[in-house]
Amino acid sequence: MTDTVLRTVVRRETHSPRTVAMLVVVVVALLALAYAAVEIVLALLGQPPLLVSPGAALNAVVAAPTALLPVTFIVGGIVLALLGLLVLVLALKPGRLSRHEMAWGERAVVVDNGVVASALAQHLSNESGIARDDIVVGVAHRTVDVTVRPPVGIPVDEAQMRRIVDDEIATYKLSPAVRTHVRVQRPDTKES
Repeated sequence: MTDTVLRTVVRRETHSPRTVAMLVVVVVALLALAYAAVEIVLALLGQPPLLVSPGAALNAVVAAPTALLPVTFIVGGIVLALLGLLVLVLALKPGRLSRHEMAWGERAVVVDNGVVASALAQHLSNESGIARDDIVVGVAHRTVDVTVRPPVGIPVDEAQMRRIVDDEIATYKLSPAVRTHVRVQRPDTKES
């Protein structure tokens, strides 16, 4: 495989398509067109309209500038602009899946964030001697958040934890790169 093919495959595996947003817009547009077609056919057949006849709708649109207050047009324009902006953002902004690319020679390796979190928690547990259940790791697009909750009486060096996490994340060679946040939450030693 060529480098461009691998780049394309990795991009498809790490970014979500905008199929759902596009499908919603298309379905809404098709429903509006279908409704208009039904109203036109009913008007041509001399039947009563479902909601409003095409002639009455056209007359209402023509009379709207004089019949409605300017505030109505401003509010309607703002609502339409916000809907348009939402559709534009959905169309242009890339969707991210909860995955990262790992550098592995010339191969393309895409790994789920949950796998990275689990592997990092297990490695930290093995290196520090703290039970796996006392380590919580969350991996996001640009950050890794590690929370260590050691049992009462177990000393924990936060700098050493941070070093272990940073060293392990460096070996993963994730793309995009992530920042690590490590915190140690001491249990409440006060008895009720």
